[in-house]
Amino acid sequence: MKKSSSPLSLFRNNNKGLQMGLCSVWLSGILLIVLSFYATQKLPSSIRDRMGNAKPFHHGDLVNPTVTIFTAPSPFSGSVGSRQVLAVRSWLGLSTDVSVVLCSRDPSVVSFAGGFGSRVLVEPNIDFTFLGTAFFHSMIARSLASGSDISVLADPETILLPEFISTLNYAYKLNHDWLLVASSRYVPYLPFHLDKDGKHWTGEDGEQIRNKKFQEFLAKAWQWKHCEERMLLAWNNGDVPLHTGVVPPFLFGKGLHNHWVITEALSSDFRFVFDASWTISNFYLNAFDNESSPSFRGFNVTNIGNRSWESAGNSHLASLYGSLYFHEANYSNMVKFSKCDGRYLFMNLAESVVYPFGYKRSLSLRKDKILGFRIEKKIMDCVNGFKSLDGTRDCYVKGQLKPSISLSLPFSLEMLLSALVDHNKTIVLAVAGYSYKDMLMSWVCRLRHLLISNFMIYALDREIYEFSVLQGLPVFEDSLAPTNISFDNCHFGTNCFQRVTKSKSRVVLQILKLGYNVLLSDVDVYWFKNPLPFLYSFGPAVLVAQSDEYNETGPINLPRRLNSGFYFARTDSSTVAALEKVVKHAATSNLSEQPSFYDTLCGEGGSYRVGYDRCFEPETNLTVLFLDRDLFPNGAYQSLWEEKNVKATCEKKGCFVLHNNWISGRRKKLERQALSGLWEYDVSSRMCLQSWQKTKVTSYF
Repeated sequence: MKKSSSPLSLFRNNNKGLQMGLCSVWLSGILLIVLSFYATQKLPSSIRDRMGNAKPFHHGDLVNPTVTIFTAPSPFSGSVGSRQVLAVRSWLGLSTDVSVVLCSRDPSVVSFAGGFGSRVLVEPNIDFTFLGTAFFHSMIARSLASGSDISVLADPETILLPEFISTLNYAYKLNHDWLLVASSRYVPYLPFHLDKDGKHWTGEDGEQIRNKKFQEFLAKAWQWKHCEERMLLAWNNGDVPLHTGVVPPFLFGKGLHNHWVITEALSSDFRFVFDASWTISNFYLNAFDNESSPSFRGFNVTNIGNRSWESAGNSHLASLYGSLYFHEANYSNMVKFSKCDGRYLFMNLAESVVYPFGYKRSLSLRKDKILGFRIEKKIMDCVNGFKSLDGTRDCYVKGQLKPSISLSLPFSLEMLLSALVDHNKTIVLAVAGYSYKDMLMSWVCRLRHLLISNFMIYALDREIYEFSVLQGLPVFEDSLAPTNISFDNCHFGTNCFQRVTKSKSRVVLQILKLGYNVLLSDVDVYWFKNPLPFLYSFGPAVLVAQSDEYNETGPINLPRRLNSGFYFARTDSSTVAALEKVVKHAATSNLSEQPSFYDTLCGEGGSYRVGYDRCFEPETNLTVLFLDRDLFPNGAYQSLWEEKNVKATCEKKGCFVLHNNWISGRRKKLERQALSGLWEYDVSSRMCLQSWQKTKVTSYF
């Protein structure tokens, strides 16, 4: 007879089944945790940490980040201007939260911006080359000083579609600082037009084009260009820098600067760097014209070597600074930000990991780790599609880097003069060697602030010549320039000083004979205001020069008191003849140029002196006028350099300039000028100081 099961045995059997079931659930849970942990560990920490703490995003959020797009356009003329107009209008039509800053000093840019009110501003206060090309490092600094939530750097012809804003809105929710990169594609022909408001695209018949149709057209029409430099950079503003170190003085739009920044940002790991090229629809119209290289003051520079020296300079800088030359970023390994089935996701294809935005865990792309959920299969299908396309975008630019290239401008002295002189045919000439490169730049920055552009640099050595080319200065060399110039000991009284000063008068004479007036200014002369209108008031056959007299009373035209570091010479027969005598005298003298000036024009011992402030050279009929020291003080007059506030004191006196002379040694001279506040150049960043900068350089050292 079969025994019936007791309640106790039934309980035991049921308990065992329950335990086995719980054990199965527990093991399954452990397996899921392990798989998720494995996939998460395969995800680089930069994504895992930064995505794990992402702020939740709600489509109902009313507050979107403010976005400022920075670019440096060419003049708004011709087909280039038309493409730029289309691009900027496409940006403004994206959202009222978007504003645009155009870095330029061209009148056509100012005129264009005026039609858009406060949403489009012109920023003239960055660094430009003498041909008007904007400096990339100055644009970066200006954008980092922006008050908007997000800054964007874009090519002026890049057209943006609505995905740009939605992508930035999602990126802004990241809990960490980030840098977004998006390569641009080109379209040979665009059969659509922006409507009047810039918010909708229309066809040839005027009918509005739906976004889906637009995207279908682009999918067929647009193409990648290998290693295309026209890419878009965007980042959230804050206190975290984009990378370690400083950006070299790259020229915007002349190659390699975007690749350099990306490489440095990845290397520094201050920010989460990701590629949104497959999320942001941005493109430019393929063009075959060369109008982007305009003329400068009627001086056509379009076809001179295709302005190849600008690209060569960027290549040179990219080779020497940062890690691009030694450790170039691999774009295929960069984290990708994309959209799949309405869901944003980050992909690390090199590590075979996907992190869907807002998803509870990461997903491994390894076949043996893929689970069977429908959503995950859709994501995997999308990822596989991206993988097949992304392989075509590998880009390596090391072959473009040229660390040992010799830099030079394709302009003769005559060409530079014809392009640079003002309406009175006057050039401001500075003479410098490499040891005074920083003082040269402070002098240049000051003239730029005063909106004086008719200046040029006479390079005493090859080093200062190449430095000037990289800084965008109009510079020329001279085969007769002195050699072996001392770095620290080329001040008044030294043999080096004698050789340098004699070359100055020789070059001034050369320019006068070409038919141009010359205002020669040493780079240690600080300009408070433009002296040229005042100097023009003196007629022909008059050479005006600064007096080096230090006594506050008495004549200022005493022997050897003519300062040849600041004088204005007209291109007339009397002045040319007199300068010829000065150059001839200096060639046989064992002293500096300065005594030759005085002894020739004022006579030995001052025999040609007239009154207390002038001389008359009888052979050439040239009058030499010594400038009022209250307006043009030298470095010893009234001890102005010892004033607590040198600038305020001089401005109160009405000074045009103040000479930083009567002090021995380059280092002491630099220190005195920098500590006085009469310094206009940030040595560390190689940029002119601007009013928008958050910090000021208080000391040269």
